[in-house]
Amino acid sequence: MSFTAEVKDELARVDGPTRAAQYAQLSAIVRVCGTLSFRGPGRYSIKIATETGAVARTAIKLTHKLFDLETTLTVRRSVLHKTRNYLIEIPEQEALASALVELGILVPGRGLAPGVPRNLLRTRSAIAAFVRGAFMAGGFIADPRGEFHLEIAVTGETFANELVALIGTYGVKARLNHRRGAYAIYLKSYEDITALLRGMGAERVAQAVEVARAKKSVKNDVNRRVNAEMANQARSTDAAADQLELIDEAEALVGLASLPPAVRAFCECRRDNPDLSLAALGQEMDPPASKSAMYHRVLRLQRIVADARAESTD
Repeated sequence: MSFTAEVKDELARVDGPTRAAQYAQLSAIVRVCGTLSFRGPGRYSIKIATETGAVARTAIKLTHKLFDLETTLTVRRSVLHKTRNYLIEIPEQEALASALVELGILVPGRGLAPGVPRNLLRTRSAIAAFVRGAFMAGGFIADPRGEFHLEIAVTGETFANELVALIGTYGVKARLNHRRGAYAIYLKSYEDITALLRGMGAERVAQAVEVARAKKSVKNDVNRRVNAEMANQARSTDAAADQLELIDEAEALVGLASLPPAVRAFCECRRDNPDLSLAALGQEMDPPASKSAMYHRVLRLQRIVADARAESTD
């Protein structure tokens, strides 16, 4: 089961606490993944297509419970994708037209409602149910072990913008992308995704996202530390190689025996420990020296070599 299917399965188990919330959830499912056919005044039929069994069960359950409408279910299997496709048909019947009006999908005398059914969304629970239904019908969420991404695909610019506004009531900033005749409402941040999941009632999945984020944070921190250590090691190796070349030049120009004792001790220790960082090299000295003290010895050696080069040139 995909992560999206897990989320929808959990959402399908969330019951709307009021009849108004149940109306709102069914309205969103029909609006997002339903197709309305019109055969004349008062003559309608609906087809609802989904790849998620939980969505199909919810649509049928609410249709029977709220309106006692006749429905048929056809289950098909895609040979190409090896997935099931559920087709719910609500055939033409006397009570369907009034049900569509109650769901805010039809406006009497004006046809299909372009936006969200504001008359159904007067309570917090109804808003949560509508957003939940919209996600169940057209939503996708990436596995949080990879990237953080959630989106809901809908049609109709007015409907998309008003759904973005509803999602915003959870303090979530959703973005809208026009895509091939449809609209994708999407979230990219961990905070927004977990807030929306909790708002829709998917508490268990929200906790799973939090766990995934914590693991990802630890992994990223370890990677940063490893990369920093490797970079430091590379810099130390390059610096040690430069110091060894400097020591060889000092020996050729002035001889190590003529160097100041502290500088000579540094040269001998560096030759004995070519792989150590400057700080670690200082701990090998007798007595031990700080990284700062070792750095100043390198600077003194550089000045001695520079002076010897100048004298040699003269």
